[in-house]
Amino acid sequence: MTDSDTHEQPLPGGDVTDGIVRVGDTVRRPVGEHSGLVHRALEHLEAAGFDGAPRFLGTDDQGREVLSFIDGDVAGRPWPAWVADPARGASVARLLRRLDDSLVLLGLPEHSAVRSWPSGAPEPVGPTATFLGHRDVTPENTVFRDGEAVALIDFDLLRPSSRVDEVANLLLWWAGWMAPEDRDPVFDGVDPGERGRLLVDAYGLSDEDVDWVVPVSVSAAQQSWHTMSHRAEELGGGWRRMWDAGVGDQIRRREHWLVAEQKSLRRALRESLVDESEEKSSS
Repeated sequence: MTDSDTHEQPLPGGDVTDGIVRVGDTVRRPVGEHSGLVHRALEHLEAAGFDGAPRFLGTDDQGREVLSFIDGDVAGRPWPAWVADPARGASVARLLRRLDDSLVLLGLPEHSAVRSWPSGAPEPVGPTATFLGHRDVTPENTVFRDGEAVALIDFDLLRPSSRVDEVANLLLWWAGWMAPEDRDPVFDGVDPGERGRLLVDAYGLSDEDVDWVVPVSVSAAQQSWHTMSHRAEELGGGWRRMWDAGVGDQIRRREHWLVAEQKSLRRALRESLVDESEEKSSS
């Protein structure tokens, strides 16, 4: 084993996970309560032949999970301008669809299907969760090569989901579905409805599910506020840092913006269905 095989290179982690390092062609991450479910999903994806996720390789002598390193371009902060490129966004939607198609085959493993939400949060709306969704499809968690999304990393927020849940998360990060003042500058000039329609079409969401996207996005914001508040209070660490930095206020602004713009957003998403129907009738 060479020095390069044992040298630990710190990697930028998420907002709450510290201690992520690269060792050779592997990534080492701390194990948490979520890890068992993540490992089960990654092993399933490998068996299913899905090539857009890390491989779970076991644990090392420090008890850290060992994952394969996926080479490519990942956005850091501040986001590069290419995050707002529509072709790149569409490629993320297609990758997410392939991921979900593979995870649907796993279904909901035992003990993963328990639905719970923080005290005080309204009950979530939308289609029933039938598989484990990634639910954290941020630019920081998406690997690109030659302008095409090739892999998703960081499955820490994996949980029971519907396809609408996954698409709502996709639109949050890749279509700027949040209050304008909280939108990253790279999305200046991007129409959220038009970009949302592009991504929904690229994912291939069913007509019935399209009608759920806006209500589920509002519901997700409501759930997120209560979840973040709870975790900041109970877990501290990165959760507390984000909360103290104002993430709760951002989530509330997102909810209010979605409610105020719901008619125009739903109309924009429905336009894709109208266009598709017209194409079929003329063919």
